[in-house]
Amino acid sequence: MANENYSVKNVDSFIITGFDHLQNQKLLGFLILITYMLILLGNGINLCIISTDKHLRKPMYMLICNLAVVDIMFSSTCSTTMISVLLAEIKTVSYYSCISRTYFYHLGDFTECMALTLMAIDRLIAIRLPLRYHSIVTNSRTFMLIFLTWLAGFAVIGFVISIADSVPYCQPVIRYVFCNYASMIRAACVNPEPYFFITAIISLGPLCGQFPFILCTYIVLAYSVTRLSNNSSKKQMISTCSSHLIVLFSYYAPKLVSILLTRIGVELNLTDRNAIFIVASLVSPLINPTIYCTRTKEIRKRLADVFLHTKK
Repeated sequence: MANENYSVKNVDSFIITGFDHLQNQKLLGFLILITYMLILLGNGINLCIISTDKHLRKPMYMLICNLAVVDIMFSSTCSTTMISVLLAEIKTVSYYSCISRTYFYHLGDFTECMALTLMAIDRLIAIRLPLRYHSIVTNSRTFMLIFLTWLAGFAVIGFVISIADSVPYCQPVIRYVFCNYASMIRAACVNPEPYFFITAIISLGPLCGQFPFILCTYIVLAYSVTRLSNNSSKKQMISTCSSHLIVLFSYYAPKLVSILLTRIGVELNLTDRNAIFIVASLVSPLINPTIYCTRTKEIRKRLADVFLHTKK
């Protein structure tokens, strides 16, 4: 697909220009910095609490830890670039730094989707088969599933990045706000459409497969909750399911909005696309730890114990 006249890459670095048209760059930079610090703090707290409490070494908390690791990686790859551009005014990024950030950004995106799917399956088994839950969902099986999702992510995203690494580049400009597959392909000396078609096919799995599947699991869960006779159990299940739904929609909403607007004929300019990228990359990692800190009884109790002990 690449132009055969180019046998080597003609750039060794890129200039990030996605923020050049903004007037209040420092303000946006501080907002992104604060958001990123809150993401690190929230996910770090979840990881510390779960890893240091042996009573929380259960499948559900392993899945929460996995999601926290994914959120840190997902947000770090883009936030550090945006912060350096906006606050430090360092707009240049080397080719290999850009492509490695692209790899880990899309790996985080892929594993986030897989993590949400595993959590939905976990809740489905817990509510539909409560008596068999502990025999079906064990720590070893959960760890193996998490490992397989990461392995699949390394393979799939490795294939995608190998495509980006194989094309010739003739302009050292990234018009987006951080390095990702789309920004790199648009900087290449090739017709981008065939390359976007490849990633569109890969994206069909999460958007047309996993998202409807997860929604179906919550429909089943909602039906199961309505049949519970115990009011306290019903409230607990509603709280758990609503937490997972908030996490789910915070991740998928920006993607669905982008696709929906495109399908109904709304042409998104570069600023709109960059705004969607920023929201998709930072909102979900910020919401996730907040949800699990405030709505998971065991984590909330452990966090309260830590603060009470500190005050004493």
